[in-house]
Amino acid sequence: MTSFIVLKVLAQLASPMGAFSAGLAAAVVLTLFRLRRLGRRCYEAIVVLGGSIVPAVPPLRPDPKLSDSSDRVWHAARLFHRGLAPRIVVSGGSYAVQTGQAPPTQTEAMAMRQFLLALGVPDERIVMEGRSLNTIENMLETRALVGTAPVALVTSAYHMPRALRLARQAGLSAAAFPTDWQVLPETTPWWEYLWPSAGALVVSGIALKEYLALAFDKRGATVKAEP
Repeated sequence: MTSFIVLKVLAQLASPMGAFSAGLAAAVVLTLFRLRRLGRRCYEAIVVLGGSIVPAVPPLRPDPKLSDSSDRVWHAARLFHRGLAPRIVVSGGSYAVQTGQAPPTQTEAMAMRQFLLALGVPDERIVMEGRSLNTIENMLETRALVGTAPVALVTSAYHMPRALRLARQAGLSAAAFPTDWQVLPETTPWWEYLWPSAGALVVSGIALKEYLALAFDKRGATVKAEP
């Protein structure tokens, strides 16, 4: 009897109308599952580290100036619009502001906020951290804002290993979302790499700085995470 019922159901599904009904039901289930997944935010915030944008200096430079690392802000905006987190923390201060040589509006955090607004991120979804002057301070100030909640950390790929290490030492629960990759597959003939170039010198300088910082910069080891 059971085999007969199974065969009858399979026969119905094999018919054109049965196949259409089964496909429609599957589409509805998958759509509802996808909507539930999209509605579930995975992180408390998206954290964007400074170093990607130069603050505006009116009237000589009325708008922030984008740099080679500005992919960080683009990437954060894309992640936000995908629903990864309900807010974006922009982390970056200014030495000139802290020493009184510039007004409080000329921090990296303010510059990144202006860029994010232009990319469609609502103002109320942007949290500014404009005190930090280096990666260690980025992590400590961000930790004070979000606590132990998980965050999506956005920075350049070459900077990510050191940033994650300092995040752990500061007690920040961070997941890596790197961007601004410096080494990409190219169609350039191999022999062209034998010639010196300004671009290669810049990339080598970036790599050397990160390797040296990973090996010898122990300042993060003294960081005390707040409870």
